[in-house]
Amino acid sequence: MKRWISACLTALFILSLAGCGHEDPKNLIPEEKEKKPTVNLFSPMEKSDPNAENVARTALDLTVAMAEEAVGVTVAYRTYTAEDHKDKTYDDVALDRARSNMDDLYLLNPDTIQTLGAEGKLMDLSGLDNVKNLREVIRIANTVDGKLVAIPQEVVAYGLFVNVDLFKQYGLALPETPEELLECCRVFKENGIETPIGANRWWLETFVFAQAYADLYNGGNTQAEIASLNSGERKYSDYMRSGFEFLQTLISQGYIDAEKALVSEAIEGERPDFLAGKTPIVMAYWAAANTETAYGKTDFEMKVIGFPSSRGQMPVLSMTGLAVGANAENRENAARILDHMISDEALQLFSETNRVISPSKNVSLECPPSLTPLYDRIEDGVYVLATNAGMKVEQWGSTCLIVRELLNGASVEECMAAFDRLQDAALAHSGGAKAVFPE
Repeated sequence: MKRWISACLTALFILSLAGCGHEDPKNLIPEEKEKKPTVNLFSPMEKSDPNAENVARTALDLTVAMAEEAVGVTVAYRTYTAEDHKDKTYDDVALDRARSNMDDLYLLNPDTIQTLGAEGKLMDLSGLDNVKNLREVIRIANTVDGKLVAIPQEVVAYGLFVNVDLFKQYGLALPETPEELLECCRVFKENGIETPIGANRWWLETFVFAQAYADLYNGGNTQAEIASLNSGERKYSDYMRSGFEFLQTLISQGYIDAEKALVSEAIEGERPDFLAGKTPIVMAYWAAANTETAYGKTDFEMKVIGFPSSRGQMPVLSMTGLAVGANAENRENAARILDHMISDEALQLFSETNRVISPSKNVSLECPPSLTPLYDRIEDGVYVLATNAGMKVEQWGSTCLIVRELLNGASVEECMAAFDRLQDAALAHSGGAKAVFPE
């Protein structure tokens, strides 16, 4: 209404000037500058204020700003954060919004990518110019029904964080295989270290993935094996069994405190004993080695290595992803924004700002010494995926829930039966399924 009134007043002003014989009036109200097109980004956090003092702009914001300038489009952040456990989760809200075409660009967790991709709600991004620079792992992890439906700005790598000083003190080499890790734990236990491996309720599945999928992702037959799992020709439980049996051994031998792990949050439960030199081994994600509030500052030599497997130390990779709504109102501009956000220039900035592994094969990382063992394996193409949108059974969340049942006293056979139920449900209903235990 205000804009309409302003326009009328302007018109009247022009007419009055013309009536007075002024052919070139100099005091006219200038036309409002044309507004830039807008792309709506749904994300868990708001855009930070670029003009505020002492505010560290996130790497995401920096790359959004680069894309806005290059494309000539404004990115508007739409956010949601649950107040408490009674509220809808971010994933629940993201699903609702994407299904209703409420936004254009979405930052999504792996299981949400899988669900929306299977429903056809996400745009195929394989035609973007900068896709050609992505590591192959990105395509594998985010392809649903032949379509690349999401692209991350970082690859999240999980590994074992080890106190090298304690390993040297007892004459132990850093373990490569499950058997070698068990021997290390035996020696630590016999020398008075009560709990050799510090754990929490979120990340023990990393042990399982490393053993379950070492051959699947590194044996040269990845797509065929995944196709066999998706068709039901092969069972997930056959892959998962060895990892769960290994976890059961760690628990029964007292190398992991199952009761404590079941109620411990990530890092909070195990960090004090690790930093105090009471626990020689914990598991965490890459960035924890760069953060002083996690494991970025220790009084001992620390290394981050892969999890033990039949193929040696195995990094476990996971990733969130940026996706464009297939039927979004501004999908074309959203795709252009995303294409610039995954350019080598933008990803180099993102990697340097957050000190993380880039999804681009052309972006290098100045890796700190503590992370070199894990990084070298990834650069050699050795890893397993804990999130894969191309698998009909959602991986990370489902395996985490089933591991918790093991911690709570379930048998390995009961856990394998849970995977069989998941697979049966996925075969019956497209889009995957999550773990459900009988009451």
